[in-house]
Amino acid sequence: MEQRHLGRTGLRVSRIGLGTLTWGRDTDEHDAADMLKAFWEAGGTLVDTADVYGDGEAEYLLGRLIDGLVPRRDLVISTKAGSVPDPDRRFDGSRGHLLAALDASLGRLGTDHVDVWHVHAYDPFTPLEETLQALDLAVSSGRARYAGVSNFCGWQLAKAATWQLAAPGARTRLASTQMEYSLLQRGVEREVLPAAIDLGIGMLPSSPLGRGVLTGKYRNATPADSRGASEHLAPFVEPYLDDTASRIVDAVTTAADGLAVTPLQVALAWVRDRPGVAAPIVGARNAQQLTAALSVEALSLPDEICRALDDVSAPLHRYPDHDWSTL
Repeated sequence: MEQRHLGRTGLRVSRIGLGTLTWGRDTDEHDAADMLKAFWEAGGTLVDTADVYGDGEAEYLLGRLIDGLVPRRDLVISTKAGSVPDPDRRFDGSRGHLLAALDASLGRLGTDHVDVWHVHAYDPFTPLEETLQALDLAVSSGRARYAGVSNFCGWQLAKAATWQLAAPGARTRLASTQMEYSLLQRGVEREVLPAAIDLGIGMLPSSPLGRGVLTGKYRNATPADSRGASEHLAPFVEPYLDDTASRIVDAVTTAADGLAVTPLQVALAWVRDRPGVAAPIVGARNAQQLTAALSVEALSLPDEICRALDDVSAPLHRYPDHDWSTL
């Protein structure tokens, strides 16, 4: 698998990442082992997790598989901290919480460091410089090699990255930002992606297949074994089952038929090769699904197909994103 630099850093990652959102909950150890081995054998390196996935079980499971199945040195492990199960405060970006969460993640993963550590979301109740200092301490102590953020909007990302760049050598530059990005969700193109490209931050798209909808599996009905039929994941899928999404899925399916490939391959190739993207994170349920996603490595979409998909999925961005004099 082709390797790409993560933002403006020396770290190289596989251009498709393996997500572990369902590990330890919907994905058992057997399926997780099959996926990790298939991913590694295909040349994949970037494995993404978080301290709250499966209430920590995803990290435990990944930790059990490291070395026994796949050498730790062959993986680029990314995890996140900051989400909390508190109805009054969904995110905690305080230095104390973040560093304690990192230590707990390292214990579950059974490693002395993670390769990339992300703040899971912006915390409006903690000074941003305090949150960012936790990243500096994690890197300077060797517990994390690189640092990034997740789910920061445009101004939050730009402010954080600029703060870090203001003291080169003393602060850790942001290597990456993880955001939802697909043909069904192009909101990051408004401000986040331009900021990331300008500041040298690599984009790691989550849900690159539109929460599974872009595979075409929901065109006629909801499969019984799909996330859309799952009690706890159905609300996650439902927003992308509207008429607008249906038109985009139809276009993806038409393109796939014309190229003699699958809708999954078309949708994944589109987001993988967008400007600023380092590696989409694919969250497969089993090795068969992952293998189907990894088959995209040999596919590059023709320019005319990309333009057609761009047109049918284009979000409505007007002032101030476009030249105001043309409005």
